[in-house]
Amino acid sequence: MALLAGLGTIGPASAQDMLSPEPVAGWVDEIRFGIHAHDVDYAALPFRVGEWDLSQIEDVSFDVLFTSPDLDVFRWIGSPRPELGATINLDGQESLAHLGLTWQVKLFDSPVYLEGTLGAAAHSGYNLNAPPGFKNFGCTVNFYERFGIGTELGENATATLTYEHSSNNNLCDANDGLSNFGLRVGWKF
Repeated sequence: MALLAGLGTIGPASAQDMLSPEPVAGWVDEIRFGIHAHDVDYAALPFRVGEWDLSQIEDVSFDVLFTSPDLDVFRWIGSPRPELGATINLDGQESLAHLGLTWQVKLFDSPVYLEGTLGAAAHSGYNLNAPPGFKNFGCTVNFYERFGIGTELGENATATLTYEHSSNNNLCDANDGLSNFGLRVGWKF
């Protein structure tokens, strides 16, 4: 809600301002929307691709990636972009609200990039005693990781294949992991 209120204080902008590559109000760098297969695997790393269950394409996502702060600590860790987002399941299963830091590395002198996000996620599911078909997450807030490969589709548009995962690394009584796979399309300001 605070993010939406902050966006409302930016004020009216011309169409030219909306299409400029300058960050919105100096702090929003990119917004992304996506569609994903829900719960493709339980593992944190996307190594078991041949065993993924891609039958539940029922998640949508929205992410806001902010401009990397002009601080020494951020430059020292590689200038990641802070991000805030949600992956919402449209079939009544688990959804995630997440925040983290996103690093992006271009591959040579091409529009292709690799991406990684580390952070935390809160879920809408169960900690324990989940009914059949649902996860026992153990903790309300778990670790959040996302890996991706993407490309710039022009000066302002991006497309990124992503694998996102949330679990607690056995810090709570249960640790069912949730991994979603999909495509996020972005608009850079």
